Amino acid sequence: MGLRFLTGFALAAVYPVGMKVVVSWFPRGRGLALGVLLAALTVGSAMPNLLTVLSWRPVLFGTAAFAVVSGVLAIVGVRPGPEFPPSSSWEPRYVLRILADRRQRLVFLGYFGHMWEMYALWAWLPAYLGPGSGPRSFVVIGICGTFGCLAGGALSDRHGRPLVAMIAMLVSGVCCLLSAAAFGTVALVPLLLVWGAAVVADSGQFSAALSELTDQRYVGTALTAMTACGFLISGLTIQLLPLLADAVGWRQAVPLLAAGPLVGTLAMHRLRAHQNTARLAI
Repeated sequence: MGLRFLTGFALAAVYPVGMKVVVSWFPRGRGLALGVLLAALTVGSAMPNLLTVLSWRPVLFGTAAFAVVSGVLAIVGVRPGPEFPPSSSWEPRYVLRILADRRQRLVFLGYFGHMWEMYALWAWLPAYLGPGSGPRSFVVIGICGTFGCLAGGALSDRHGRPLVAMIAMLVSGVCCLLSAAAFGTVALVPLLLVWGAAVVADSGQFSAALSELTDQRYVGTALTAMTACGFLISGLTIQLLPLLADAVGWRQAVPLLAAGPLVGTLAMHRLRAHQNTARLAI
């Protein structure tokens, strides 16, 4: 358990720092840049599904080897960009200032709705599809998710973060609800392909929007706070979904994930009405 705790701690430490570094290289085109980063995260998250034909030990060895290679690449090749803000003193109270700003609160709320759905879907998709579904899960999560990340990022640079995030969550939420009718039919696979793209297409937009709205001295703090709370919510739904599925079945359990993107859509709609348009790429 101690080793698992350290693994989780180290994994969590990578993500906000990685976003901050990417943002420092892209004062413009930030949506697509973060979309590329999220596409890498998506493929990496999906990769173990290709190894499920093996026993659990080779899966852990394989994913650990990828992590070691990535760490070496980061040490050798990753550097802060010219827009990297100067270091500031640690100020945890800045989180309260974030929450005092309506626009940043709405970004947080949209992200929480997104995280309510996405990781629970990713974690339990192989169980949802049944035995031997590792390769299909990889296609839905990795291939379709990569397309969603890149398309969402590029579109948000042209049409605005809130609008693109709102549309992605609407599509994702509708797919989630329709999954009850499609479960066990030929319609499920095409539905999952669309869902796999939409469920992550909004992810980079929350980080990009927050990095544009927050005090530039505390971009890392803001991204860390949002990500940490979002993963707490993901942990909750990852734990609850299989318990609910045991009680009522996957067909009835999975559509309840739609509550997240529906709440997130409302948050993005309100943000779009109150945003500083010059700072959110439109």
